[in-house]
Amino acid sequence: MNELASNELNGLNGLKDELLDLALEAARQAGALLRDGRPADLGVAATKSSSVDVVTEMDIAAEKLITELIGARRPDDGLLGEEGAASPGSTGVRWVIDPLDGTVNYLYGLPAWSVSICAELDGQALVGVVEVPPRGETVHGVLGRGAFLNGRQLRVGPAPEMAQALVGTGFGYLRERRVQQAAVVRELVPRLRDIRRGGSAAVDLCDVACGRLDGFFERGLNPWDYAAGVLIAAEAGVLVGGRPGDAPSTQLTVAAPSGLFEPLQQLLEDLGAWHD
Repeated sequence: MNELASNELNGLNGLKDELLDLALEAARQAGALLRDGRPADLGVAATKSSSVDVVTEMDIAAEKLITELIGARRPDDGLLGEEGAASPGSTGVRWVIDPLDGTVNYLYGLPAWSVSICAELDGQALVGVVEVPPRGETVHGVLGRGAFLNGRQLRVGPAPEMAQALVGTGFGYLRERRVQQAAVVRELVPRLRDIRRGGSAAVDLCDVACGRLDGFFERGLNPWDYAAGVLIAAEAGVLVGGRPGDAPSTQLTVAAPSGLFEPLQQLLEDLGAWHD
């Protein structure tokens, strides 16, 4: 390696360290706010795509905490947040933030919710953190360095046959999309061990990385839903994609170990899981 390449690599590694430290701090602070600051009379502050796609005051407060912390440390970076934070930045770094993934679970007092933060450089995810306060878990991944759960490195095991696979999924908030998603699940259930619907895509993707789920798929996710979880899963050795040949996207996101990923992705393609 020549000196220029070595300096560039050292610079990138230093950037990864800086971004990881900031992402961990922001996720932990937001997670503590959500865990400890949830009001007893928490209600819906707004709706988005439909009357069941809700936002609470705590979503807004958590995003404000995260964006203010990042803005104070790295004011020239770009931001993309679920609750409205958006700026292009000038450094090539963009933060993709879901301050509360699993809002309906949180609203109802169910434990499957998380804070998801991803830092990208020129569109490439470098660092992903998913904080899951109800479990006391911090999951993170760094491009080229692996994925970790509370400091323990994650490495996915061999894939089961599809008939023995436990697969997670989620449903959209628009009626027409739900109808199609229900039709896909109806075809899938007899071919799998079972299906789980957790309610937080970020948690589901981490659960694939941890081996708690054998696979995951969902249509209609936004970048803030999957950016951190996809990086974590990939760094744990999970294959991630969308439709055959495509990257994960809003159209379809699929994650599973090699051996299950390929037939699951093809079956989802055949069943039309990528369209409403």
